[in-house]
Order: sequence, then C-alpha cells, then structure tokens
Amino acid sequence: MKTARFEKYTLNFKRPSGTSRGVLNVKETYFIYIEEDNKIGVGEANLFKGLSFDDDDEYEDALTWACQNVNLGLDHLREEMVNHPSIIFGLEQAFLNLEHGGNIYFPSDFTEAKDSIQINGLIWMGDVNYMKEQIEEKLAQNFHCIKLKIGVDWGNEKQVIAELRKKFPKDVLELRVDANGAFSPEKAKTVLEELATLDIHSIEQPIEAGNWKAMAKLCAETPTPIALDEELIGILNYESKVDLLKEIKPQFIILKPTLIGGFSGSDEWIELAENQKIGWWITSALESNIGLNAIAQYTYPKQNPMPQGLGTGGLFTNNTTSHLDLKGEQLWFKN
Repeated sequence: MKTARFEKYTLNFKRPSGTSRGVLNVKETYFIYIEEDNKIGVGEANLFKGLSFDDDDEYEDALTWACQNVNLGLDHLREEMVNHPSIIFGLEQAFLNLEHGGNIYFPSDFTEAKDSIQINGLIWMGDVNYMKEQIEEKLAQNFHCIKLKIGVDWGNEKQVIAELRKKFPKDVLELRVDANGAFSPEKAKTVLEELATLDIHSIEQPIEAGNWKAMAKLCAETPTPIALDEELIGILNYESKVDLLKEIKPQFIILKPTLIGGFSGSDEWIELAENQKIGWWITSALESNIGLNAIAQYTYPKQNPMPQGLGTGGLFTNNTTSHLDLKGEQLWFKN
C-alpha cells in the first residue's frame, strides 16, 4: 500500500525577475511524496500563480484528494486530475521516482553522466544595463543561443538586440525572444517585421493567448517564426489540441510540462506537432531543482537537436539540492 502527502514550499528569487506580467519576488510550489515499502518518490506540483490553468481555490483540496487516493494508480489519478495539469506533473514525477529510486525519473545516458543537454541562456527583463550585463555573462560562458524576455519597452529592447546582432551574426549566435503575449495584433505585426531584419530565430507568444484567428493570421504572414507558449495552457483534451494546431498553424510550440499536464500531456502535444511538421522544444517554468531535474531527464531521450529552455536552476536563494550541473551551455546530471 502506498501513502502520499504534500507540502507547500516558497522559493525566493535572488533578484526580482521581470516579465511582461510584472516582477516576481517569490514563487510558490508544492512537493508530493509517495511512500511504499520504505521507499519514497518525490515530485513537484509546480503551481504558477496567475498563469497555471489550475490556479484556483480548490488546488490544495485537489492535492489532498490525490494523496488520499494514491492507490487508485497513476492512470486513474490522471483522469481525475485532468483540470489540474500541474498536479498530474507532480504525481508523474513521484511515481517515476518511487520506481527508479535515488534522484532518477528517466534513466538514460544523461543520468549516467555520459551525455548532456544544450540549453539556451535566458535574459530577464530590466533596464538596458541589466540586460547587457546578463548577455555579457552568457557570452562569457560560451552560450550559442540566447533568449530575451521582451515586451516592456520595445524601443530599448530592440536597441539591445540590434547591438548584439551587430557583434554576433546568426550563424554564431541564435537569438530567441519571448513576449509573453505583450503586444497587440497590430503592434505584433510591426515587431515581427523588425525582428526579421535582426535574424531572430523565433518569438514566443507575440500576442495574448486565446485570439486564435489573430494568431493564425500572424503565423500565416510572419517573416519571423512564431512559437506558441501560453496558447497551450488550458487546452486539455485531444480534440482541442488538434483544433488549435490546425487552425493556428504555428511554426513552433513550447512545452512546459507543469502547464500542460505533465509528461503525458507533453508527449501528446509532441506527437500532434510532429504530425503537422511543427517544431517544438521543452522549457522549464520556474520549478525548484526537483521539477527541473525531472524535466531535464524527460527531455534528454527525446534527442531534440535544438537548444532547450532549462536554465532556471540558479534563480533562487533557497532552492532544493541540485542534481544538475551547468557547464557553459551544457546541462549535465550529477548524483
């Protein structure tokens, strides 16, 4: 017989981190523990306030129910938790960790430290000097792909990107940007054209999620490839996922397991995207090192050659013990 429990944990940012949604100082998350035969599996139900589909007053009640009914099995729990994608994410981790032990979720050459994952360097919003400071740091660490958060002050942000591109052509440095839905459809059209002159790899979520017709029009006409991110949140059943990809026809989708129903939800999106020749990559969403470790282990066997978005492990002052080691742009597992 399995028993399960959860605990809430608040992560504190080393420095306030800016997005187009505002500045983050703390990040709440939940750890799920499943015990059986003197073994413990741990997972992270990473509730993202203001963004997660399951950010509601019933969240802890749903966690309590899942823990009380853990012996129904993972498949049954997934069905019951369909409206709580981040809880599915945490349960999947805990069951996998219980099975494999140690700090292992998906055994592979990665977890044996025989191979690594290339990631992008993440640049947070801030004043021009702060953004430049972060960029210099990533370049010194030999990153070949940098992602910049944009959408607060496009004039200054564009200037920073233009200066960067002058120094580093696209065959030397891949540049991605993430707008988090900051632009109107009209403004987005202009921004997409300006980004194209700067040889930008892609832009994540240029307009607010939910405007399928406007997003489809942008994707059809854009000179800069568009990646859907927030657009996938709350699209819970198979038919709705098919409809979204067929209507919008994006160039890429971004997979954040905590926001889209864990690893099983991510697998479904990947299958549908590949069927339509849509590119994809995997990104973390401010998890603690527990969730980040599990996502990295999930990502490696996919063997996606693109740089992945897994570089958020060093953001917090009170993070959990890390089993990942970032050497330049290569993410390695360590026990």
